[in-house]
Amino acid sequence: MALWVMILRKMASTKWLQLNLWFGLTVCVALFSSMPLYANAILERTLQKELQLMQTERNVYPGYMRVNALPGTIDDRARAAQVVDNLDRYVFGFPERVGLSMHSGYAARSTIMLRVYGADATEQEIRNTNVVGSFRAVSNLERQIRLIDGRMPDAGRSDGVYEALVTQSFLIKLKRDLGEEITGLNRETGEKFRILPVGVIESAAPEAIDAYAPYPLQNYESSFYIPHDVFMRDFVYGGRLQLGGFQYVLALDYTQLKTTGIETFLEQSAYMDRYLANRFSYNADLTIAMLEKIETYEKKRERLGVVLLSLYAPVMMMLAFYLYMTAGLIVERQKTEIAVLRSRGASRLQVLLAYAAEGLMLGAAAWAVGPWLGVLFTKMLGASSGFLTFVDRAALDVELTGGVWAIAASAAFGAALLTLVPAGRAARTSIVDRKRESARLEKTPFWHKTGIDLILIAAAVWLLSDFRRQSADMRELALEAGSLQVDPLLFVMPAVLALGGGLFILRLYPWFIRLVYFLGRRWWPPALYSTLVTISRSSGQYLGIKVFLIMTVATGLFSANAARTIGDNMENKIRYAIGADVVLTSRWENDAPPPMAGGPAPQQTEADAAPPKRVQYTEPPFLPFTEMPGVEAAARVFVKEDARLNAAGGGGVTTMYGIETYEFGRTAWMKNGLLDYHLNAYLNLLASDPRGVLISRSVAEEFGVGPGDPIYIGWEGLDSTMLTVFGVVDYWPGWNPLPAPGKQEKPRLVVAQLSAIHNRLALEPYEVWLNLEDGAASSAALYEAITEAGYPLTSLQDAGQELIRSKNDPFRLAINGVMTLGFVISMLISFFGFLVFWLLSLSGRTLQFGVLRAMGIPFGQLIGMLASEQLLTTVAAVVIGVIVGNVVSEQFVPLFEMAFNPSEQVPPFEIVRHAGDYAQLYGVVAVMLALGLIVLGWRLARVKIAQALKLGEE
Repeated sequence: MALWVMILRKMASTKWLQLNLWFGLTVCVALFSSMPLYANAILERTLQKELQLMQTERNVYPGYMRVNALPGTIDDRARAAQVVDNLDRYVFGFPERVGLSMHSGYAARSTIMLRVYGADATEQEIRNTNVVGSFRAVSNLERQIRLIDGRMPDAGRSDGVYEALVTQSFLIKLKRDLGEEITGLNRETGEKFRILPVGVIESAAPEAIDAYAPYPLQNYESSFYIPHDVFMRDFVYGGRLQLGGFQYVLALDYTQLKTTGIETFLEQSAYMDRYLANRFSYNADLTIAMLEKIETYEKKRERLGVVLLSLYAPVMMMLAFYLYMTAGLIVERQKTEIAVLRSRGASRLQVLLAYAAEGLMLGAAAWAVGPWLGVLFTKMLGASSGFLTFVDRAALDVELTGGVWAIAASAAFGAALLTLVPAGRAARTSIVDRKRESARLEKTPFWHKTGIDLILIAAAVWLLSDFRRQSADMRELALEAGSLQVDPLLFVMPAVLALGGGLFILRLYPWFIRLVYFLGRRWWPPALYSTLVTISRSSGQYLGIKVFLIMTVATGLFSANAARTIGDNMENKIRYAIGADVVLTSRWENDAPPPMAGGPAPQQTEADAAPPKRVQYTEPPFLPFTEMPGVEAAARVFVKEDARLNAAGGGGVTTMYGIETYEFGRTAWMKNGLLDYHLNAYLNLLASDPRGVLISRSVAEEFGVGPGDPIYIGWEGLDSTMLTVFGVVDYWPGWNPLPAPGKQEKPRLVVAQLSAIHNRLALEPYEVWLNLEDGAASSAALYEAITEAGYPLTSLQDAGQELIRSKNDPFRLAINGVMTLGFVISMLISFFGFLVFWLLSLSGRTLQFGVLRAMGIPFGQLIGMLASEQLLTTVAAVVIGVIVGNVVSEQFVPLFEMAFNPSEQVPPFEIVRHAGDYAQLYGVVAVMLALGLIVLGWRLARVKIAQALKLGEE
């Protein structure tokens, strides 16, 4: 008990430091907790969105489940009834086993085919009739069909006649009317069945049919639909006729599927597959519409877990450094007490156990709060649409599971162990060693003695060269993005390089301070003189806070630059590939013959073959597109992928664009800097003469043509026309100048005026490019107008929708969210670390400031001394951090190009820096310094000279 009292008193004596340590532990636990929380939540949202797209785009309900089985293959009919009952229970029990409710479902059962004819048919008619049908029963037939004539069957009839419902087409095949008896002949046994059609049915109306599990009546028209109970009584349990096939259709509520139930769903699906194979000798199959999407979930989960861990690594490194620094400051204040305890007989283990008890208490408190803070972090990540950009989207569905609490406990325990490292080092020191250590102001830090900075730099440079080699190989071979996966170390090594680079610069920094001191030793005022001497002689004292600030600033800038670069390059890629806000094509009327049905066309000899007739098109109205709401500008753009080019140096297939220069300039999207001149300059050049064309650099280099040279352009079925080259371009909206994957030949491009193509070549379907007004309402208004007008569109590309889909990608959300969170946490813990360090530094130098005040140095000069000390430590660390951060960004951010498909990365990948990120960083640092100086000045003003001198005497 006495030990616990001592521990609690010791913690109370350093309550502010303990509070900061608990804060760091809590944030650490929250970060570790947010990893599985975010991975599960974002993948669950992504899975739900993919399932919704399956329903809207492919018109397939994701919860659709179908089981087909052939119990008729079972030889023992007596056992068939038991097999069917077991199958019913197993199939209809599937929703409960996977934790999903069932919207609806049905079981359809049929017998083997019977030869059917009228009961009053003559022998001649029987011989000429070749109509077959089967008995069929559907469990919820009333929800699936509409009775158009007659009545529903009587399930209680006991005279051996089966009343049935039939389709109109089947009744016509039977050549009988309702109420006329039909005979069904079992060709295997010769047994006859009396059947009486009493009603004609068709599929229910769309608003009345079971929308979740509609029964495809049109696929089973040659059937006699009898009551389900009658079918079960006579054919399943009675065994009067061999069973043909069973079909179960279930509509599961896929919106209830949680990440925690994915594994169970996959297991139960596999069990169902094996059950069907074993019971029916592989004469059964299982179809679950959403199974394909779910099976890819685990792969995405593993990849996202690795990406999240690598993204979190730099933040965790800073947190670990913060914890180590705070624990080191606590131990530094208690080193004398530890030395005294050791001199009084306490073992190192006892000292460590006392600090371990403190760590476990703080760790337990952090474990209790951290996961809930992790939930808040996760929701913050889910609301991020870009770096330091948040949108009002639906909150992520976050669930704290036992696994999350276990991860949080492991993180709390590991972080608590880290805080014991300074105590373990201090426990090795005796009272004599402590006094000797206190007398030495300057000693070489551990990481400088061991050369850790050089080791870290060497490792980062080696991996950097390897990354560059991989990136060069991808560009040279035009590999697809899936051919080479991005190494997760790409996110970790920048932090390693920042740490190594910061430590290396700090190895040289004391020499710089000594140089400054030497150059101005005759002119420095007393405050600055004292500061320079203190920093140069005891640089190790400030090493921790400087490394911490360098890491914070460098990794913060890297995160900002990386997130901005990835986001902007992805958006530019989408906008360039589409070419405008919206690109659509409408249906053109033409005189092309319809495609031939059946087999291939008869072969013709070369002499008989006629040249193919050129298709004539009727141009639909273009003006309505220019007048639609939300449209700022519209342009007609003709694109011919297989045009034929001939020049003096040869010929080949090329892509041809036909544009109206003025409208194209107002509509197309083009990134500045891709062309030698502005896009409008090329358009003005092209507009000067209808015979002029622009060609791509690949055409100019391959065929040796340039401005002023003639070329011939055309396509199949047309004679070529001569045009004149007016200019050469490297890029053009919507055109990819890079070779296709696995090919070395560069694409070709010719841009001409649309009027010249129409006058000299032909009128063929073109695309309509639209430039929309700013705001999401423009897109909605455009879609509504197109729908109301009923324009027959054949294709539509919307850059805005593609951008939204890109921003909702789980991996991009992870990058934006984690880097935003890391930047915010970095700034937050740097502020707390800064205040803790300088407050403790001030309290430890109370005697020094008291002596300086007693010597007559005014309070203003003491503030100036603190300000100069801040300038040479904190501000210097921030400047070094900015330099290191920019170097790290320059070296590592370009390697994120490996995450993109090199054959489609147009415009070229480039680093993006936003001045706002630097302004935010500098603002945080300025506020931190201002508050720090205010707090330090306030504490310094409260120092009493007599009390300080008396403290020195003691």
